[in-house]
Amino acid sequence: MQPDYIFETSWEVCNRVGGIYAVLSTRAASMQAEHPDKVFFFGPDFGDHSDIYFKEDKALLKEWKSQIANIPVRIGRWMVPGEPIAILLKFDALWPKKDEIYAWAWNKFQVQSHAAYGDYDESCLFGYAAGMMMESLYRHITGEAGLTAKRSNRRSRSNSEAISFCAHANEWQTAFSVFYLQDHCPQIATLFTTHATCIGRSIAGNGKPLYDYFEAYNGDQMAYELNMVSKHSVEKQAAHWADCFTTVSDITARECKQLLDKPVDIVTPNGFEPTYVPKGKAFDEKRAEAREALREVAGRMLGGVVPKNALFVCISGRQEWKNKGIDAFASALDKLAQKIYHSDQPEREVIAFVMIPYLDRAPARKGKVSAVFVPYYLDGHDPLFGKTYYDLLIGMDVTVFPSYYEPWGYTPLESCAFHVPTITTSLAGFGVWAAQQKDSFGVVVVERTDSNFELVTENIAEALLRYDRLTGEEKEVARKAAAAVAKKADWKHFFKYYRQAYDIALKKRDNRLDELQNPRLL
Repeated sequence: MQPDYIFETSWEVCNRVGGIYAVLSTRAASMQAEHPDKVFFFGPDFGDHSDIYFKEDKALLKEWKSQIANIPVRIGRWMVPGEPIAILLKFDALWPKKDEIYAWAWNKFQVQSHAAYGDYDESCLFGYAAGMMMESLYRHITGEAGLTAKRSNRRSRSNSEAISFCAHANEWQTAFSVFYLQDHCPQIATLFTTHATCIGRSIAGNGKPLYDYFEAYNGDQMAYELNMVSKHSVEKQAAHWADCFTTVSDITARECKQLLDKPVDIVTPNGFEPTYVPKGKAFDEKRAEAREALREVAGRMLGGVVPKNALFVCISGRQEWKNKGIDAFASALDKLAQKIYHSDQPEREVIAFVMIPYLDRAPARKGKVSAVFVPYYLDGHDPLFGKTYYDLLIGMDVTVFPSYYEPWGYTPLESCAFHVPTITTSLAGFGVWAAQQKDSFGVVVVERTDSNFELVTENIAEALLRYDRLTGEEKEVARKAAAAVAKKADWKHFFKYYRQAYDIALKKRDNRLDELQNPRLL
């Protein structure tokens, strides 16, 4: 069973703030290929910021828009491969109803919003508004007040049967859309994906040993201890109430079972869209352009001329000093500097680019190893490079992502896609997956645990030194091997898991509607 229409929502639709933006924006092309213009992405409307990635089209869904009250929407295209329809929402009108909505969520779904703080209110109201708009668009497309009696059969479909819909919510920020649809429009099958559990990330980020004592952790208990009650509650209840619950890796599936008390229905690993990567001569030109830009900026920041043969190393991602392995990267650079200093061999100069937005501390700088701090989102509008992350990534020699907590790890996959060998860890979902692939010479997976930090940094330093000493031919082999790994993670290979997830959700919805129509006698 496959849906005729797909509604999907995330805080990162047309809003580039993290890795989920990359997941959804690259998957859009595969979705559009199978469901042309029957895929609708719902995101928050941030005005000028959204317009970097969004192009409004006032002719799209014009009749439906004229019928909407209270929730202002803008409809257009998400300017990514596939250019899917995007619906951006302003949800200010829901603020006066916040307490009423939270009472409803508690009574219906046992969501504990009383301890909310920070971004909880804004996120949940957006999720609720997204659910409202999904129901409204569903009613508009079907032309009926409801389809409880007319719906797709569990086993077969005929032309006389109803159109099928799936609604997919990503992360706890949009979980209220699942609750809204379950209560107000149960004809729509719901999916919920957690890309990282709130409690798992919080345990790791607070310096607690997540892995050594994993089986001893209780999610509800840790939520109280770490002041995460409301976020954990909304995430846990969405996992239990959605028709299909998914996550992105076997690592996080283990977390979900232990910390959310809910095994996932299916793992949906993150793929990549190859059209982002230039081909042939264009690739070589973009790489040369990137290297020149990196040399020029590094030279200005370090006060000297950077040799053309310098080894360019990069780490990027969110500002999570431990979880993203920034601390391990800094320590590895220090060890690398010492190894180069004591080496009898002439080594190339190493320039490490730390592309972490707003990071307030950078790795130390030593004789042959220097660090260039880039504290900006690289969307092409930063004052340092004026280029996108991909426009610079293509010029790197090697990347390092020594994550301690990493449900999947999109950054090492992006590196491979741009023919850049990468170093990651066994605690990253991508690292586990890459280690299982044959001919994975382009990906070094360093074994990491709660207690082997010094060994991890030593192994990273050794790996960087080994790569620097490869011949030009050997480096080219490593680059091709990295690209080959990325091809195995193309969305054309990974989208099949979403087809399975839609099937699970639609069948569960049918069973659920049967229960609603024919409740069992107690």
